[in-house]
Amino acid sequence: MRFLSIVRINENSGLQPSAQLMADMGKLLEETTREGKMIDTAGLTPTAHGTRVRLSGGKLTMVDGPFTEAKEVIGGYAVLEADSKEEAIELTKRFLRVHGDEWEVECEVRQLVMHGDVCG
Repeated sequence: MRFLSIVRINENSGLQPSAQLMADMGKLLEETTREGKMIDTAGLTPTAHGTRVRLSGGKLTMVDGPFTEAKEVIGGYAVLEADSKEEAIELTKRFLRVHGDEWEVECEVRQLVMHGDVCG
């Protein structure tokens, strides 16, 4: 089964990843990729570089970032291969632990519905 771990951050915290965090993250990503558990992962640019496109009442509108009403934003994602939701959560916990005590990071773990799957 595949799961999406959505990484939520406060992009206004001012925290920047340290060299140690990047090295630890690289090691974790290498390990989980080798194990076949990490399918894809990436960080996202700040909301200041984004655009929201909305469909409402048949009309499309666009708003350029930054999005001031957002308290937390999606800062990245990981697509995980796991035998169960519990395993996907454990993989996500490993990712969060790498960040140490100074970071406030939250991940939402949800199973991907693949073509032909029944949602439920």
